[in-house]
Amino acid sequence: MALGIPGGNSIDVLVEQTLRRLSAGEPPDRIEMERVDVKEEPGRRAPGGAVSPGGTTNEEAARHLAEEMACMANTPGGGALIVGVADDGDRIGTRLDPEWLRHRIWELTSEKLTVAARAAELDGCRILILTCIDSFDPVRYRGKLKWRVGANCVEVDPVVWRSRMLERIGFDWSDQPSDRTLDDVSPAACEIARHYLRESSGNDSRADLVNATDADLLRRLNLVKDPHQLTNAGSLLFVGTPFPGVDYIRRDMPGGDSTLRIEEVGPLLTQVYKVEQAGEVANRITHTDKGFARGRIRAIPPRTLREAIVNGAVHRDWMSPRPTVIEHVGDTLVVTSPGGFLGGVTPDNIITHPAVPRYRSLAEAMATLGLAEREGIGVDRMVRDMLAIGRPAPAISQVDGPYVRVALLGGTPDAAVVDLVGALAPEWAGNVDSLLLIEHLTRHGWVDSDSAAPVLQRPSPNEAGEAILRLAQAHMDPTGTEFVITPVHGVPAHRPKAFRLSDAARRRLAHRLVSLRSSEGREALILDWSRARGRVSTVEVADLTGLSKVSAGKLLAGLADSGHLEGSRPNRKGRGFFYVPVIPAH
Repeated sequence: MALGIPGGNSIDVLVEQTLRRLSAGEPPDRIEMERVDVKEEPGRRAPGGAVSPGGTTNEEAARHLAEEMACMANTPGGGALIVGVADDGDRIGTRLDPEWLRHRIWELTSEKLTVAARAAELDGCRILILTCIDSFDPVRYRGKLKWRVGANCVEVDPVVWRSRMLERIGFDWSDQPSDRTLDDVSPAACEIARHYLRESSGNDSRADLVNATDADLLRRLNLVKDPHQLTNAGSLLFVGTPFPGVDYIRRDMPGGDSTLRIEEVGPLLTQVYKVEQAGEVANRITHTDKGFARGRIRAIPPRTLREAIVNGAVHRDWMSPRPTVIEHVGDTLVVTSPGGFLGGVTPDNIITHPAVPRYRSLAEAMATLGLAEREGIGVDRMVRDMLAIGRPAPAISQVDGPYVRVALLGGTPDAAVVDLVGALAPEWAGNVDSLLLIEHLTRHGWVDSDSAAPVLQRPSPNEAGEAILRLAQAHMDPTGTEFVITPVHGVPAHRPKAFRLSDAARRRLAHRLVSLRSSEGREALILDWSRARGRVSTVEVADLTGLSKVSAGKLLAGLADSGHLEGSRPNRKGRGFFYVPVIPAH
């Protein structure tokens, strides 16, 4: 049974945030999220749009709200409905009796769902707030099982729903005993395991594993339950998957015929090895001869290629019979794996969020073999390696299904970026934070602690500010005089510091700054700065754009004449004069 429990939980916090935003005038379609929805009371609006007063009971509303709350109960974390506000934000209100509605929803969901229902006020209008936590059993309405994806209710496969429920309670399916034993283990899979152990033999414990017998190898990987029974992880890795676990498709160009396809059952280690080898063969080699970039560089960094393939196979939902699909088209690799994000991980925090393995035992075995990161899922390393060759960071998203989609946009490395990264000193200066900041600066022209926080996926500007100050100490030459970034000139002493690329870094990366140097790019940069910082001066614009102060002043005057800025003084003259952004009227 699902119980709606009122109290200081995360649902209540989300409801309060939503009510504050509604009260501030935001329309529901800009507020609704996966766990909170806003609706008017169904059944009270006539075809012409007029709204009837309504009563304490409303059968049509009960049926509609029962379906919506069943959907919320099936969603990880549960959710809430705020009843009484129209789609355009109009306060329709409701006179429904909370206890009657609560009981009726329980009846309409075959006595499986009990919600919390309470009346509240929004700007003097009576509304209802319905809440529920996630259910331990699936709650169907009229035979359909649905859950929330984004702001919509969509049907979900019962197997997928059950898998997500097990994950939420911390059940590790991969550590449970299977019906396979050590006698079923594939010797070829064991040799592949030893191959990977040799690759990472700098670790003494891994080197020792290379010489272990097959049985001892699996036992020391914690894949055996006494005396000979394999865990589900052991069965997957060394015996076989119940269906093709990985479907690799190679095309030389978009829309072209496939030149190779790997889709088979067998030990997961064997499948991963074959796909990795195929991906390596198809991973184009480029030649560069500039500074630190001199030599042969792959279109996709090999470590990143492996990480994407392994993550797609290991961290996927093994309750789903669908394979992890790997499309390798030209220099682009896209991995789409069944199962959505877990434990609060989102595309906006995946670099810094603590690891949340779907199957801990399976992940730890792969980490011991050197194929995965024990302390995380290697996303930060993937981001760092792609940016280090001047390619975009991995595009990571959750799509309907749910699936996690990882796209690596490989291609010819940018020799200037490779050269700059190779020259960075001290050694720590080439970390993922630094490369994210440098890439951001080539697109936006400036950064401060507030704007850096989402770029670095840090929870607070203070943490982001520390990363900026670390990069400000990094240099690109043996003498230590060519710094990577420098403070923006003209910022008042009482205002937070902001930084731009140094003149030396601008020269190295001039080809990546072309859009910022165009007239449209300069105007966009200035408006972005003024809106974020609350003001802009001639000195700041000259420093940000590389223009003379005279040209910077003319550019600012033009933006003021066009209504984007206004002067701090009507005559636009005098010491300390600056411009402020004009806020568009809504």
